[in-house]
Amino acid sequence: MFDGFANWWDNAELWLAQLWFPLQFLLVIAVLAPLCLGVAWLIDRIVDRVAAWLRAGRDEDASSRS
Repeated sequence: MFDGFANWWDNAELWLAQLWFPLQFLLVIAVLAPLCLGVAWLIDRIVDRVAAWLRAGRDEDASSRS
């Protein structure tokens, strides 16, 4: 199974390497731009949730001290 995937990957890499550079660039951007946007959105959501969780814990500490 891994040999089949490795052969497919080698063929895809060879095909991409033989393309005209502007077409290579467009293909890479077409794949990476949505991927990077998705990862950035996910990181933003995670940071928001962690910040809200930490803020709630901090608010509880402040109210217990009063």
